[in-house]
This record gives sequence, C-alpha cells and structure tokens, in this order.
Amino acid sequence: MFDIRDILKMLPHRYPFLLIDRVIAMDLEAGRLTALKNVTYNEPFFPGHFPGLPTMPGVIILEAMAQASGILAVQKSGLRADTGLILYFAGIDGARFKRPVVPGDQLHFEVELDKQKRDLWKFKVNAMVGAELACCAELMCVLKQIAD
Repeated sequence: MFDIRDILKMLPHRYPFLLIDRVIAMDLEAGRLTALKNVTYNEPFFPGHFPGLPTMPGVIILEAMAQASGILAVQKSGLRADTGLILYFAGIDGARFKRPVVPGDQLHFEVELDKQKRDLWKFKVNAMVGAELACCAELMCVLKQIAD
C-alpha cells in the first residue's frame, strides 16, 4: 500500500529515527491502519540495549506506534508537509509490554483512531510479533504550527 518512499513524504522523521518500513493495510472510513517495522540487528540502539542480549527499548516501540498513528492521521486529514503543521506526540495511556522485541522480529502495528476533536487525535494501538502482543497503548497526538 505505502512503501518507504511514500512514508518519507508523510512523516518528518529520518534515519535513525524513522521506524516504519511499510503500510500494508488502511481503511480510512473505519479509521484503521496496519504498518510494519522489520527489526534488524543493525538498529542503532542494540549495541547498548543490551550488550549480549539485544532488546528493542520500550520507548522506541512506543515511538514506532506513534509514527504509525501519525500516518493514519495524515491520511485521514489530508495534512501535507508544506502546510507548516506537524503532529506531535502528546500522551501515552495504559502502555503495557507483553514480550521482548529482538532482532529478526517483524512488528505489526494495528492502529485504530479512537477519537479526533479539533487538533487532538487519540489512537488505540497494538504492536504484534506474529500472533503475540508485544505492546499495547492509547496514544495521543496534537497538531501544531511549526515555529519558524
């Protein structure tokens, strides 16, 4: 559906902080999106987290979940990079980590728009590895004007 070239047009993030590789499904009417991240041993955080036991940091998983949510918001709203507006991560509720994410895993992010009111967007997101839940959370993003 969307490959990395498309994602680069939708999100301001760049290496090493662009954490979504592909969008594989989206239903704008239902407010749902499925994206994925291929977790490789070459990720910049693995040498220090943890030496000898590479584990993806939970905050990085949450950031990837927020980026997947941001893609849904961009698509649903029609927001474009040249508008001078950006979606900022605004909050996390109920985050739970259920299994470690390690090199070789493929994270699937299942994003559902819970509600949107003016400039505030709220999402329910699951991060899955295969059929196993790795992380779940409710995330909020806010639309802001970029300061010059």
